[in-house]
Amino acid sequence: MPRMTSSERRDAIVEAALNVMVGKGMAATTVRDVAEQMGTSSGLIHHYFESMDDLLAAAFDRAAGRDLDATRAAVARGGGPVERLAVFFATYVRAEQDWAFQLWLDAWAEAARRPAVRETSQRHNVAWQQLLSETIRAGVNADVMVCGDPEAAAWRILSLLDGLALQAVAHRLLINRQAVISWSVSYAEAELGLSPGSLGCLPRR
Repeated sequence: MPRMTSSERRDAIVEAALNVMVGKGMAATTVRDVAEQMGTSSGLIHHYFESMDDLLAAAFDRAAGRDLDATRAAVARGGGPVERLAVFFATYVRAEQDWAFQLWLDAWAEAARRPAVRETSQRHNVAWQQLLSETIRAGVNADVMVCGDPEAAAWRILSLLDGLALQAVAHRLLINRQAVISWSVSYAEAELGLSPGSLGCLPRR
């Protein structure tokens, strides 16, 4: 088996850290856990990452980036602004998978203590908000949505989505994923001057 390059080994460390984080949670993940996951020594991990903060941020960055890229690509394939907004909701991974949203919860919880994690979570959260605000702005420009402040509207819609998703993950029997999406969609339709049901025409992807 060919020896890994430095870049490949770093990628392997990040992937191992992500696997451990999904299973144990971000706060409980240690260098030793990651080394055991890879079948290597803790010294190798320290060689590539100066701190656990940096490694956790890199692992979270990978997971969050994959989810965002998938939704961004799906939205780009949509037709008009209304369809693209419907696709945004249909592909919103943070409300779709417990482990994905749990990583976000962990990142938000650790942000106060870990600067690298804070920077990474902020950057990705803003990217989600920007994708949503760009879609809303396109709808306003096409005269199919009514919104005086797409930036603020995007934050409100995203905050509702995340808040409901938190309830669905933490209190499974009280709110389910269908409610997370349907309630958020209904709010977005009212916020943006869309007819009820306008965003509910696409199947979940």
